[in-house]
Amino acid sequence: MITSTSVRRAALIAALMAVPGLHAAEVAGVRVADSVKVGNNELVLNGAGLRSKLFIKVYVGALYVGQKAATPAAIYDSATPRRMVLRLLRDLDADSLHSALDEGLRNNHTPAELSEMQAQAEQLAGIMKAIGKVREGDTISIDFSSEGVVVSQNGEVRGKVAGAGFAKALLKVWLGEKPADASLKKALLGS
Repeated sequence: MITSTSVRRAALIAALMAVPGLHAAEVAGVRVADSVKVGNNELVLNGAGLRSKLFIKVYVGALYVGQKAATPAAIYDSATPRRMVLRLLRDLDADSLHSALDEGLRNNHTPAELSEMQAQAEQLAGIMKAIGKVREGDTISIDFSSEGVVVSQNGEVRGKVAGAGFAKALLKVWLGEKPADASLKKALLGS
C-alpha cells in the first residue's frame, strides 16, 4: 500500500539525489568524496579527473578548496588550505612519482625560480623517495597552506616542506600553463 508518507519520502530522496554536489562523484571507477576535513577546515571538491600518460591510467586526481574557483590564480592565491588527492590506479616506484612532480615544477617555472626553490624541491624529493613504491589503490594527499606543503600516504603524514611560495609553485604542476595533463587541469577546475 502506498501512503502519503512513503510518497513524500520517495520525493525527498529523489530531490536530494538531484542536487549537484550532495553525493560523491566517480572518476574511472573511483568514488571521489564531495568534501574533506583538513585540520579544522571543511574543504569542498573543486574538481576531479583522470591523469593518464600514453593511454595508461595513472591516478585519479581530486582538488579540494575552501571555496570553489574556476581559475588557477584563484586557487594559487587562496589563503585557505587546499588539498590535492591522488588515488593511484597502478603501482609506481618512488622515482617515477618524484620525477613527475619535478618535471611539473620545471615545466612551469623559470630557471631562476627553480634555483630559488631548489632546497624545497630537494626536500620534497626526499619525502617522495622515502615513501618508496606506491601500490594501486594507495592515496597520496598533498596539503597546501600558507605554511607550505604536507605530504601524506594513506592518511599517514610522511613529510612537510615549509614555504607558501613553494605550495603555490607545486600547485602549478596540475594547474600551471604547462600542466602534467591538460584534461586533468580542466577537470580540476570544474570544467
